[in-house]
Amino acid sequence: MPAEKPVRVLSVANQKGGVGKTTTAINLGTALAAVGERVLLIDADPQGNASTGLGIGRHLRRKTVYDVLTGDCRLDEAIVETSLPGLHLSPGDADLSGVELEIGQQPRRSFKLRDALAPFRASGRYNYVLIDCPPSLNLLTVNAMAASDAVIVPLQCEFFALEGLSQLMRTVDLVRGSLNPTLEIQGVVLTMYDRRNSLSEHVARDVRSHFGETVYSTVIPRNVRVSEAPSFGKPALVYDLKCAGSQAYLKLAREVVARERARLAA
Repeated sequence: MPAEKPVRVLSVANQKGGVGKTTTAINLGTALAAVGERVLLIDADPQGNASTGLGIGRHLRRKTVYDVLTGDCRLDEAIVETSLPGLHLSPGDADLSGVELEIGQQPRRSFKLRDALAPFRASGRYNYVLIDCPPSLNLLTVNAMAASDAVIVPLQCEFFALEGLSQLMRTVDLVRGSLNPTLEIQGVVLTMYDRRNSLSEHVARDVRSHFGETVYSTVIPRNVRVSEAPSFGKPALVYDLKCAGSQAYLKLAREVVARERARLAA
């Protein structure tokens, strides 16, 4: 991909917890790097699980997204290399839970992350920036969506999936109407799919009937190796490249890139 192409900023978001959001952020970022893209993952979740899952312990998080949002440092000062070529991380930690108190009364409070990303927009340093959002609608999520070109929505193949998705769509509409009129849905990715469970197929069918081609053709299966990987501080693709989950994330990365190329060609 040519260096002069502007970076594409994608929030990985769902206000419902336990949907595979951080797992998707980590492994999609890793898979994009594996297929030759230059990727920055921004961990905007106070749990800091994306940072832990990439092997960046708390002692290595000298500057975090919190410092960026509060103006204590520039974004490029809060970026660390991971063990994976082509994948960098701006780490998060529990301090992010205090961001609302710190900047809630400041001007442009919803645009702190957008402003921090501005120097990266046409620098050619990264092809993709992925933002791992917290599982709630708060100032961190609003900052992420205000800074993003599009949203990737992980959606678990379980009973309340569509309810969670409708909440997120309302949030996207809200941000689009007041802060970021060009924000769009890049795609919905079905996660935790269990082919032995008829409910998974039923949910997948319902989601595709509602959202059509917005839903990626790639489905992420429920996979033990993917679940184990974060406890070793590794993405699934490094922990076990051949497992079904890793192969699915590689396929998803290719689909994301294909959608972006089709968008540019349109």
